Amino acid sequence: MFPGAGTLINAALVLAGGLIGLCIKKGLKAQLQEALLHASAVASMFLGISGAMAGLLTVADGQLETTGGMLMILSLVIGTLIGELLRLDDRVNALAVWTQKKIKIQENGGRFVEGMVTATLVMCVGAMAIMGSLQDGLNNDPSLLIAKGVLDFVISIVFASSFGVGVLFSAFPLIVYQGGLTLLAQVISPILSEQLTLQLTYIGSVLIFVVGYNLLFSDRKIKVANMLPALLIPVLWEGIRWLWSLL
Repeated sequence: MFPGAGTLINAALVLAGGLIGLCIKKGLKAQLQEALLHASAVASMFLGISGAMAGLLTVADGQLETTGGMLMILSLVIGTLIGELLRLDDRVNALAVWTQKKIKIQENGGRFVEGMVTATLVMCVGAMAIMGSLQDGLNNDPSLLIAKGVLDFVISIVFASSFGVGVLFSAFPLIVYQGGLTLLAQVISPILSEQLTLQLTYIGSVLIFVVGYNLLFSDRKIKVANMLPALLIPVLWEGIRWLWSLL
């Protein structure tokens, strides 16, 4: 397969799952839709916790130790500051509103925008999205992205049954994001160590937890999109270290 094939297969599975979810939605009561949404929220939170702990916790001499905590804190703080200054959350929501206007779909309560934004964040900031895209770009191996696509297929069924057609349009940001990472992997390969990959995955897992929190506590939402630059901080740090080693 060619680099990027995994992303295209992933996006196709998102579209397929979304279409199934739209068909199911017609037969689901509002109470059941809400229950499925809460189940997705809890699952996202625990996936985020497990992914973050897998990267932050190590066993040394029979004792459990933490590592990378300071980098995670700095990445989240600096990344969020950058995101707030750039108003990324407003821009992501504006993109979803623009998409809705262009295709002329009306859904009550902003469900189109919420569905597109939520599904995009869940499918893009997780560990599998990052590692799968890097693996596809460096080794021309789409297997991890295909496995992720199967999970996204199930997620999109649940989300589309709750949020509606907006979930289908999350496939397009996914193509841009994962396809961009696949191309970027070849550029940053000199600094793409196992440690950097681990750092990216546990920070991405923290963001997945926040998405789950937003689904569960919709009245007190955290602007997850404003936290996305946190994923760039480890890359910048490793880039500086690599350049320093060349001097």
